[in-house]
Amino acid sequence: MALNKLRQLDQNSAGITLPKDDLRIEGLLDENGKLDGEHHVHIRHVDEGEWTLELVEEIHS
Repeated sequence: MALNKLRQLDQNSAGITLPKDDLRIEGLLDENGKLDGEHHVHIRHVDEGEWTLELVEEIHS
């Protein structure tokens, strides 16, 4: 099991790094390994110490 470090981003949020191999599998990186376009992820707290991430295809305002 790969472990990823939780990091402080600013006063109000923290972040986690997603492995590029996983992002590549999802087709989210360009040929240079950079994010290809703008993407949004819905993060849902499921249970104590457990979250799910879901790539959102469309954002409705």
